[in-house]
Amino acid sequence: MEELETIELYIDETNIEDGVDAISFVKQPAIEENFVALSKHEVAFKSINDEKRIIVGLALIPEKKIYRRNGDKEFNIMFSKETVKKASHLYLKKLKANNTTLEHEKEVQGVSVVESWIVEDVKNDKSNIYNLNAVEGSWIVIMKVDNEDVWQDVKKGTYLGLSIEGIFSDKKEVMSAIDEVLTICDKNVDDMTEKEAEGLLNIIKKLCDES
Repeated sequence: MEELETIELYIDETNIEDGVDAISFVKQPAIEENFVALSKHEVAFKSINDEKRIIVGLALIPEKKIYRRNGDKEFNIMFSKETVKKASHLYLKKLKANNTTLEHEKEVQGVSVVESWIVEDVKNDKSNIYNLNAVEGSWIVIMKVDNEDVWQDVKKGTYLGLSIEGIFSDKKEVMSAIDEVLTICDKNVDDMTEKEAEGLLNIIKKLCDES
């Protein structure tokens, strides 16, 4: 079986739209890691009298291949440690902590990120308390669920994990632009048409803006 192409996504800081806009509660998280519901006394999906209504989970895992399908095209995407860290910082910087959706479809109120961190020391990280088995560079969030309907669905197991929503740039496009520059540059400058020269300048400008 032919291995799927893997496309690395990153955050282009010159593009104000890049970054994570919301975190979604989903039945099947793309990163294949479930969150853990925290009750007062133990880490479990169950109801007790005095619930904290808090969940903790992995928002992003670096270097992990995530399957995607666009029409007939199947491929993987992945994020570097640097991108995961940058995404977590921008998410808070842009005040997105109250943006929560269900299955990437329905916006809900009363669910907020109250803690957020990047795993730097796997052995001593706080995530070990929750048995998340997080790798170095993972982005972990703790969320407070004050929305009654959402919390009841969490307890019932309707939602099992977290999935980010946002816009990221595609490194494949940058590499294609570089290849195009190299192809054009194989020609003698004097032999370039005006259109080719203009195209080269536009590509170089785009690359400089994204660097």
